[in-house]
Amino acid sequence: MNQGIYPLAATMINQFNRVDVLANNLANANTTAFKQDHLSEGSFNSYLKNAQEQNKETNKINSLLNTIPKLDTKYTDKRLGAITPTTNQLDFAIKDSQMFFKVQDPKTKDIYLTRDGSFSTLNGKLSTKNGHLVLSKENQSISIENGFEKSIALVKTKFENLTKEGDNNYSIISEQNVNTENSSEYLMQGALEKSNVNSITTMVALIDSHRRLEQAQKAMTGIDEINQKVIDKIGSGR
Repeated sequence: MNQGIYPLAATMINQFNRVDVLANNLANANTTAFKQDHLSEGSFNSYLKNAQEQNKETNKINSLLNTIPKLDTKYTDKRLGAITPTTNQLDFAIKDSQMFFKVQDPKTKDIYLTRDGSFSTLNGKLSTKNGHLVLSKENQSISIENGFEKSIALVKTKFENLTKEGDNNYSIISEQNVNTENSSEYLMQGALEKSNVNSITTMVALIDSHRRLEQAQKAMTGIDEINQKVIDKIGSGR
C-alpha cells in the first residue's frame, strides 16, 4: 500500500472527530453556562518520545508512519461566559470559573455538578430545568422560602477533575479535590452566565474542518487512481 494513505487516513479520522466536537459546541451556543470543548493534535513521534523518557521499550517502523497526525487530547475551555441580568430571582450566575452548583438526580440519588443556574421549582424545592434538585452544603434539597439563596452550596474544583455527563452536568473524578466555598461571595442572583462559545469562530472552524476532510479524501482518491494506472500498465506489460 502507498504509505501516503496512512497520514491522509489519520487526517480524515482527526477531522471527523473535530467536526463532532465543533458541531456540539455550536449546538450548545445558547445553552446556559456551557463550556466548549477543544481537541489538540500531535504526532506519533511525541508518544514515542514520552515513552522513551519513561524508559519504556519502543519500536519504530519508519519515519513517515511516526509523523502521522494523531489527536493528543480533548480539553474543556473553562473561561467564563458573559453574565447577563434576567431579573428572575430563580436565576443564578457564578462569578468564579472553577465553581459549581451541586445537584442531585431524585431517581438515582447521584450527585452532579453544574454551572447552569437557570433554576425552577419542583414540589416547592429548588431544582434545575431537567428536574435535578439543587443541594445545600449538607447535601439537602432547598425549600423555596425567604433567604433560600443563602442555602445554595458552591463547590470548587478544576475541570480536569470532571467528566461531562450530558444535560450540562459533570461527574466528579476525585472527591478529595473538591472544596466547599462560601456561596454569598461568588453568587449573582437574577443573572445567568452564557456559554463561552463564539458562534462565528466556531462556524469558521467547522467549515475549515470540512474542507480539510474533503482535501484528504480527494488526495486519497488521487493516490488510488495512480495506483490503478500503475497496476494496469504492469499487468499489460507496457
